[in-house]
Amino acid sequence: MTAMDQKALDTWHMQRALELALRGQGYVEPNPMVGCVVVQGAEIIGEGWHRRFGGPHAEVEALAVAGPRAAGATLVVTLEPCCHHGKTPPCTQAIIRAGIRRVVAAQRDPFPQVNGAGLAELQAAGIEVEVGLLEEQARRLNAPYLKLLATGRPWVIAKWAMTLDGKSASVTGSSKWISNAESRAVVHQLRGRVDAIVIGRETARVDDPLLTARPPGPRTALRVVVDGRASLSLESQLVRTARQVPVLVAVGPHARAADRQRLQNAGCEVLVCDARSPADRVDQLLAELGRRRFTNVLVEGGGRLTGSLFDARQIDEVHVFIAPKLLGGTWARTPIAGEGIPDIAHALELEDPQVQCLGGDLYLHGRVRRP
Repeated sequence: MTAMDQKALDTWHMQRALELALRGQGYVEPNPMVGCVVVQGAEIIGEGWHRRFGGPHAEVEALAVAGPRAAGATLVVTLEPCCHHGKTPPCTQAIIRAGIRRVVAAQRDPFPQVNGAGLAELQAAGIEVEVGLLEEQARRLNAPYLKLLATGRPWVIAKWAMTLDGKSASVTGSSKWISNAESRAVVHQLRGRVDAIVIGRETARVDDPLLTARPPGPRTALRVVVDGRASLSLESQLVRTARQVPVLVAVGPHARAADRQRLQNAGCEVLVCDARSPADRVDQLLAELGRRRFTNVLVEGGGRLTGSLFDARQIDEVHVFIAPKLLGGTWARTPIAGEGIPDIAHALELEDPQVQCLGGDLYLHGRVRRP
């Protein structure tokens, strides 16, 4: 087989491994999504993916399916195999014991206890190792994991619904419902795979949302209200259900102790963010969520909160539902407030945005392009 033929075959197998990895979305975080295939020539003799946090890794699953046929085979995996004892034993030792001849990995794992050491261990055992095949696709797959490791902050997904003329609510604050039932079903799917859902004080007051995934998804998100004065009503759906589904209220330094205490007594967790500016307090909140190893955070507004995150360049991905409706109104709310960008030439753009029709609504989503 020529080198070109081998690369084409490896690429085909890596694409399958990436497909398998995506099946773990929402189940494995804060671990990365990983897929793996064990192959003899063109034949896949074993495949697996990381199915849940704390469960067997993709390589172990694939080797178990391959069984004795793994001896002399090639293992194709989307991320460098781990070489440390975490919740599971090292994958490198399982690969060595199985008699794998060659390992093709899409990228190194920057996790401090791995970070090239897994590949070095395989090479020291006489296994041929290649790294970098479809690396860009693999990095895109695990961008939230990589961001959390690099910055200590979670991946921020901003979601909003708006009319065709760009309004997220009418001049009176009415917003139920701008989007249709199909669009709202997609939102519930998003909610079911993230670690936290964040809204501002006004959204909590005006919309009185529950912020749960219906039907439930693989994760139960922490519901977060950014409420500088700790004014969230005890009669709100969030507070009334706080003992069933957790609620965190992020308050400012001047929130009264009595107001903080009443929320705590009702079952809410209160986080005091004491930075000077609202933008800095939002960054404090993201740092705290990162400390808790939250990987994906969904921001559902309103405009001031989303604007603060936008101005701070903290938004990584957007999901927008555009309804074929017109509201008008100079003072009607828009999805993103804040200071904004003064020059259209410097407007943020999305990478490879995807657009689809959901029963009349347009659903557009994509990642924010970084310099």
